[in-house]
Amino acid sequence: MASSHTNLMTEGSIQKKLIAFAIPLFFGNLFQQLYNTADSLIVGQFLGSEALASVSSSGNLIFLMVGFFNGISMGAGVVIARYFGAKDYENMQKAVHTIVAFGIVGGLALTVIGYLLAPQMLIWMGTPADIMEGSVTYFRIYFLGSLAFVLYNCCTGILQSVGDSKHPLYYLIISSITNIVLDILFIAGFGFGVGSAAAATVISQFVSVILCFTRLLRTNEACKVIPRKIRFHAIQFKQIIYNGLPSGCQNSIISFANVIVQSNINTFGSMAVAGQGAYSKIEGFAFLPITCFAMALTTFISQNIGAQQYDRAKKGARFGIFCSIVLAESIGVIIMILAPWFMAFFDSTPEVVAFGAARGRICALFFCFLALSHCMAGIMRGAGRAIVPMLVMLACWCVVRVLFITITIRIIPDINVINWAYPLTWFLSSVVFLIYYFKVDWVHGKRPQNHTNPQSYVKAKEE
Repeated sequence: MASSHTNLMTEGSIQKKLIAFAIPLFFGNLFQQLYNTADSLIVGQFLGSEALASVSSSGNLIFLMVGFFNGISMGAGVVIARYFGAKDYENMQKAVHTIVAFGIVGGLALTVIGYLLAPQMLIWMGTPADIMEGSVTYFRIYFLGSLAFVLYNCCTGILQSVGDSKHPLYYLIISSITNIVLDILFIAGFGFGVGSAAAATVISQFVSVILCFTRLLRTNEACKVIPRKIRFHAIQFKQIIYNGLPSGCQNSIISFANVIVQSNINTFGSMAVAGQGAYSKIEGFAFLPITCFAMALTTFISQNIGAQQYDRAKKGARFGIFCSIVLAESIGVIIMILAPWFMAFFDSTPEVVAFGAARGRICALFFCFLALSHCMAGIMRGAGRAIVPMLVMLACWCVVRVLFITITIRIIPDINVINWAYPLTWFLSSVVFLIYYFKVDWVHGKRPQNHTNPQSYVKAKEE
C-alpha cells in the first residue's frame, strides 16, 4: 500500500534513509523557526522593545498549552510508524483516524482554555505591568487558532510516520511566506499593534493545516483519511496515549518549569525579557539539526522495531546522534561569535542586545549536550519507552533547573545564574540518558522483553 511518497526505513542504506528523511525535516523546521521568528523580528523593529517583550513573554506560556497536544501527536506517530513497519495497514488506518479525531477535539478545547486563562496565567508569571496588555492580546488571538495548530501537528505526524517529510516541508514554506507577508502588511503597512502579529500566525497556520489535511484526504496511500471514518478506536487510542501521554506531560511540565524561569527573568525588567526572548529565537535555529535528527530517529527506530530489525535500529541510532551533535556544535560556535550581531536584527537597543548576547556566550558551546539529550529522547520514544525521556527531562530540566535557579539567584542576583542553568542541566540529562541507553536490550541485539505488550508494540488485536 505504500507508494513512492512514503519512506520505508526497514530496508536500504541506513545513512541514506535517515538523511533523506532528515533533510526535509531540517528545512521544514527552518521554515517553522522563521515562521515563529517573523513575529518577534518585525514586532521588535516596528513596534519597539515593549511590544517585543509582550510577544516574548507569551512564548513559554503558549508552549505550555500546545506542548501537551504535540506530545500526543508524537505518540500517534510512533504507533502509526510501528504499524507501517509491520505492514499492519488495517490497524494503522484505525490509528490515523483516531489521532485526527483527537486533534479536532483537542484543538477546540485548547481554544477555550487558552483564551479564558490568558490573563491569570500571565499574572502568575509576574509579567511586567508595562507589557501585560500586549501580552494578553497576543496570547488570546494566538489561541483562537488552536484548532489549526493542534490538527496540523496531528496531520504532519501521520505523514512523517510513514516517512513522508517532504509534503510537510512544502506546506511550511507556504505558511511561513504567508505569515511573513501578513506580518509586514499588518504591522509595517497598516500600523496595527502586537495582536496583528498573532493574527498573521493564526491565518498562516490555517493555510498549512488545510493543505496538509487535503493531502491526507486525496492520497491513495495507507495513511489516507476518510472523513466518515474519523472517530476514536479504543485500542489504538490506548496505544497513542501510552506512547504520547509521557511526551505530552513532559512538554507541558518542562514548559511550566520554563514559565517559572521566565518569572525569574521578568524580575530583571522588560529589557531582559526582550533580550532573552530574542535570543531564544536565535537559539531555535541551533535546535534545527537536533530536532530533525531526533524526529527522524523516532520514526526510524519505531519502524525497525516494528519489523524486529534491532541491529539496524542500533546502527541508525548511532549515526543520527553523531550527525546531530556535529551540526549542533558547529552552529553553536557561530552563534557564540555572532550573538550580538544576530540580536541586533530583533532589537538594536544596547540593553536588549547585551542581555541576549550574554546568554549566547554561555549556552552556545554546549549545544552538543542538548543534541545528545534530544536524540536519546527520540530514540526512546521510537522504541516505545516514552516514559524514560519524560522522567529524565522532568528530573533534570524541571526539578534540578528550577531548584538551581530559585536557590542560587537569591544568593547571586545575576541573570547569568539563569543562563548557566541551561548547559548544566543539558549535561546532566545527557549523562543519565547514556547510562540508560547502554542497558537497553535491543541496543545489544536482543529482543525487547516487552515486544508483545499490545500497548507499546504493534500487533494489537481487537478483543
